[in-house]
Amino acid sequence: MSGRMRNFGLIATGAIAGLAVSLGISAYAFRDTRAPIPLEEIRQLTDVFDAIKRNYVEPVDDKKLISEAISGMLTGLDPHSAYLDADAFRDLQAGTQGEFGGLGIEVGTEDGVVRVIAPIDDTPAARAGIRSGDLIIKIDDKLTRGMSLNDAVKLMRGKPHTAIMLTVARKGETQPIEVHLMRDVIRVQSVKAHVVDPGYGFLRVTQFQERTVEDLVKAVNDMYKQGPLKGLVLDLRNDPGGLLHSAVGVSAAFLPNKALVVSTDGRNDDSRRRFVASPEDYQRSRGDDVLGRLPKEIKTVPMVVLVNGASASASEIVAGALQDHKRATVIGTQSFGKGSVQTIIPIRVDGDQPAAIKLTTARYFTPSGRSIQAKGIAPDLLVEDTPEGNFSGFAVREADLARHLENPKASGSPDNGTDAAPVGTSTQPVAPAEQHAVAPQRRYDFGSAEDFQLRQALNHLQGKPVETAKSRDSVAAAQPK
Repeated sequence: MSGRMRNFGLIATGAIAGLAVSLGISAYAFRDTRAPIPLEEIRQLTDVFDAIKRNYVEPVDDKKLISEAISGMLTGLDPHSAYLDADAFRDLQAGTQGEFGGLGIEVGTEDGVVRVIAPIDDTPAARAGIRSGDLIIKIDDKLTRGMSLNDAVKLMRGKPHTAIMLTVARKGETQPIEVHLMRDVIRVQSVKAHVVDPGYGFLRVTQFQERTVEDLVKAVNDMYKQGPLKGLVLDLRNDPGGLLHSAVGVSAAFLPNKALVVSTDGRNDDSRRRFVASPEDYQRSRGDDVLGRLPKEIKTVPMVVLVNGASASASEIVAGALQDHKRATVIGTQSFGKGSVQTIIPIRVDGDQPAAIKLTTARYFTPSGRSIQAKGIAPDLLVEDTPEGNFSGFAVREADLARHLENPKASGSPDNGTDAAPVGTSTQPVAPAEQHAVAPQRRYDFGSAEDFQLRQALNHLQGKPVETAKSRDSVAAAQPK
């Protein structure tokens, strides 16, 4: 792609977690094993600070300069490390609870343009018809060209039930489109479920939050009240991630007790861990194991996991674990490829102005040892959005981000790359689809009767042919000369 995506954010009450964040929230224990203070570099920093204070065209508050210096240190590391001031810290905490204010739209900046990554299900943005790939060129009467992501976020924030107008440029449209929205309190429903065909369940996780595991248990039990399941589709498409322990819990719902879900590896002992299908690794409080309320048949029901290019981080943990244990067939398109863990480290907790840093502290690995960083999960069966191909628009992945962490096993053994034969490849009949340049613009709701990828997942569970995508090479070779 011509430009690389930078500075991701989520329009809520602030720029909370980036696209696809797996968080390890902890009161971090700072160690005494500090390196010597780099006096020359510190002197250079203070010289710059003094030069700004003396010479900048307008007076600048000391607190602002220090905050910007901290922010610059973190944003220069990788796309997911960041400084969280009081507002951002509170927004992050609210987001993990599944409730925040705003429009319900994930955005990023690309070469000075604000671009829509995806609208969140059942939010003002989704209901107003905002699409992935839209370029937001005006917010009310303010042009966004050259605007920072944080400034765009602040303009789109506001009190619930207040009006806002976005002017968007959309591929295929000759004129800008004015979209009128009403800000609202966004309550993300983490788990959605229903029986799609008699005996076949559809379970969608939109984001990994504090209550995701409990909500999943309730949703599965509600489906079983309608009769035993012969197959289950776990939908992780457009799931940007969330809390690590929730991802472990969702995986544990379908895996044997004590099965390895994910491991992490970093510089410090705290960042080198193995997470298994056990209450100690997915429950935040003591008490009865919430997964003990599930029907025992859920451990063996045939499964498909649906993923796409916006399935990231925590959702990749789940897909990778179920794929490696051959518990489910993964269907869809290549996932995002965010294989790093961010730890929230409070740096100021007193008073009403808390602050923290969100710091990348580890990479995570699937049970077989695959690193997903900048690679993603390769589906067992490649099925695109429609028989004609993927929806046009936005297709950025972790590897496209400036300063992304490299995959430590990118040049290693074949099972660490996405070009290898995927684990658990299906033996079901496959019917290759015709590949066209552009898919129809009319989109479907995930889980609806028009959901092409869901229908292929059900075909797989029912032993019917699956309409997979042709490789780009074979399509090119078939074109007339």
